[in-house]
Amino acid sequence: MFESLSNRLTGVFDRLRRRGALSESDVEAALREIRVALLEADVALPVVKSFVDGVKAKAVGQEVIRSVTPAQMVVKIVHDHLVETLGGEVGAPPVEQGVNLNAPAPVVVMMVGLQGSGKTTTTAKLARLLKERQRKKVMMASLDVNRPAAQEQLAVLGRQVGVDTLPFVAGEQPLAIAKRAHQAAKLGGYDVLMLDTAGRLHIDEGLMAEAAAVRDATGPTETLLVADAMTGQDAVNVAKSFSERVGITGIVLTRVDGDARGGAALSMRAITGQPIKFVGVGEKLDALEPFHPERVAGRILGMGDVLSLVEKAAETVEREEAEKLAAKMQKGSFDLDDLASQLKQLKKMGGMSGLMGLLPGVGKIKRQLEEARIDESMLKRQEAIISSMTRKERRNPKLLNASRRRRIAAGSGTTVPEVNRLLKQYQDMADMMKKVSKLGKKGLMRGGFPGLLPGGGGGFRPH
Repeated sequence: MFESLSNRLTGVFDRLRRRGALSESDVEAALREIRVALLEADVALPVVKSFVDGVKAKAVGQEVIRSVTPAQMVVKIVHDHLVETLGGEVGAPPVEQGVNLNAPAPVVVMMVGLQGSGKTTTTAKLARLLKERQRKKVMMASLDVNRPAAQEQLAVLGRQVGVDTLPFVAGEQPLAIAKRAHQAAKLGGYDVLMLDTAGRLHIDEGLMAEAAAVRDATGPTETLLVADAMTGQDAVNVAKSFSERVGITGIVLTRVDGDARGGAALSMRAITGQPIKFVGVGEKLDALEPFHPERVAGRILGMGDVLSLVEKAAETVEREEAEKLAAKMQKGSFDLDDLASQLKQLKKMGGMSGLMGLLPGVGKIKRQLEEARIDESMLKRQEAIISSMTRKERRNPKLLNASRRRRIAAGSGTTVPEVNRLLKQYQDMADMMKKVSKLGKKGLMRGGFPGLLPGGGGGFRPH
């Protein structure tokens, strides 16, 4: 998400940095480019106007012109305005906009939105999140009686995420289902009841009346609008209608991994006044992330999102595996089974391209990375190569002579050069592990990481 906007804005700021001292006309020209970039990213016109006016009020002033680093000052002003537009508070500690559970159990969470926005899948994703991260007992109920097999779809997803769903009764209407679900959740001692309401292909009176009736009958603590980020301006109109007619408390944006523009996120928050609470970043049932305005602003401006990277690592890296590897590092022993484990963890974290998007400054070298053609299937091929080895070979790679390498290449559907590359990669890692073990904690503190580089510092000399 925000890929095209990020590329455009980074280009604007790079040109400003090359100028050194800035005149008012330089800032005005940059603001015109920012305006065009926002419009191209599908941000609603009133939001663009308000954003540019807000930045201009601060940027075309003495604080930027007289600043030691004027371009950096402009970047900071744009960053702060992005954070505010996305719903954050500049300078305040980051607050995660999760589901509000501050109400008597069962807390009712009503999911609304148009058909095809991913509402049912998002309901299951959010139920899984509440169950696993917050240890809540959750029940889901489908109120969609119009779409064929909608109730069965939620039941299947419920089984996949380990969350109970309300048994459906043929011919029962949405309002009756909602009331029965509320009663069942109370009697069953559930913490949270999630209501997956029906959608339509477009906004109409029947849809709004039904959603309002369910809201009045169940008194939801949260009414979350699920909107498809790829619909751009239409998503903004949907958000406005639901906000005015039903009253929403938050937004969940789906398919943000497929939308390079991201204008819907900036517009919906500004127009409805309600926070974006979660974003769907893929089809898998664990692909739902909390929305952090300050982190997203950093990613738009090419500053990366290291905090999300750390959190992703903490979630996916298995503790036992990490402890085993740390122990092996201390001893200086590292075999191909360990390398296979590292490749699996990397895949879980979204592969190379997923991680690269979170690193600072990667936006600037994106073209070079694309030209380098990072092959995501390489991880699978490397796993296949290691799987084609015997246990003895994985434990002792020195056994891998030419004939064994030919056998492994044939068994894994790869080539001998690919097998050789993997073994070279392994050898480099094993050599580094040995250096770590020799340095020990004290040596590592004294010599730092340059001590791990080839030639005891790779030519690094302090000045």
